[in-house]
Amino acid sequence: MPPSAIVNHRIVLHSRPVGAPTVDNFRLEERGIPLPEPGQVLLRTLYLSLDPYMRSRMSDEASYTAPVAVDEVMVGGTVSCVEASQHPDYQPGEHVLGYSGWQGYALSDGHDLTKLDTGIGMTHYTLALGVLGMPGLTAYRGLLDIGQPQAGETVVVAAASEAVGAVAGQIAKLKDCRVIGIAGGSDPCRFVVEELGFAACIDRYNADFAGQLAAVCPKGIDIYFENIGGAVFDAVLPLLNVHARIPLCGLTAHYNDSGLPQGPDRLGLLARTLLAKRIRMQGFTSFDDDGQHYEEFRGRMNTWVQEDKIKFREHIVDGLENAPQAFVELLAGHRYGGLLIRVGHEKEAVDEAAKADALSARS
Repeated sequence: MPPSAIVNHRIVLHSRPVGAPTVDNFRLEERGIPLPEPGQVLLRTLYLSLDPYMRSRMSDEASYTAPVAVDEVMVGGTVSCVEASQHPDYQPGEHVLGYSGWQGYALSDGHDLTKLDTGIGMTHYTLALGVLGMPGLTAYRGLLDIGQPQAGETVVVAAASEAVGAVAGQIAKLKDCRVIGIAGGSDPCRFVVEELGFAACIDRYNADFAGQLAAVCPKGIDIYFENIGGAVFDAVLPLLNVHARIPLCGLTAHYNDSGLPQGPDRLGLLARTLLAKRIRMQGFTSFDDDGQHYEEFRGRMNTWVQEDKIKFREHIVDGLENAPQAFVELLAGHRYGGLLIRVGHEKEAVDEAAKADALSARS
């Protein structure tokens, strides 16, 4: 393999989307593999997680974190292998959870890396991007810290077939709550009921969605785990009980909005309902966690997974070049469960001597 063949494939934001993103908003590039300097490690990406929050990072509107700049690599959580190291805490061959984004290789100073247990089989490192990672932590902290579920309460979970909602609902089940899911389509709803064990799941695209939701919540809603918004929230609002709690971690129905939504004065209605029923509604993200809760979360969640009390689904797409299309399909609701891109393999058929020559040629 000639040195020129050793390249870093990366996908950058080509243009900001207007409305729903398309594959044309992304661009695949080839760059040289970067060299680690003292205090740095070179990471080779094995898996990239695709998540709905990435849509908000494609816009330049103010949010809880900075947008991705045009022509910059798209952000994303990754599982990587340490390829080369000039950092005393990391050795080649170790596996780490990080945020290398949509690219094959990346440099890190180690501050944003978490070592993964070497005892876990390679097929399970992906759990660090799903049920044991950001989606799981979001569900765990949102439901337990903000929702504070009590046995016998009714919990409604939006986007229940997706990575965050699926875990949130199952945790509510472990707290002896009656859990109702909301998903988009008959197959996701069937998955939520038959595989995750929710009491019911309502298709949000059904013409009588609001009526069906009310029918399965005869005692009202005590906790609503919100990550959709729009017409789904409109249907939930009148069903909320006094002292209901609303953990808010996303608004996927509005990510593609280019202006104020059409319809009723939702703000006024919401404010009156929150006041009259003394409802707690709190926005949050997994990035709010300062790390002090991560080990607690990972320990409890790992136990639940090992005991088969928390189930999960992963959908793996091969090839970084397929990430844009997979992401578009994710936002369109064509996939459910965790969505991962397999960027590299544990052992690639690479001529290590040629790679070394390519790296040293640029030093």
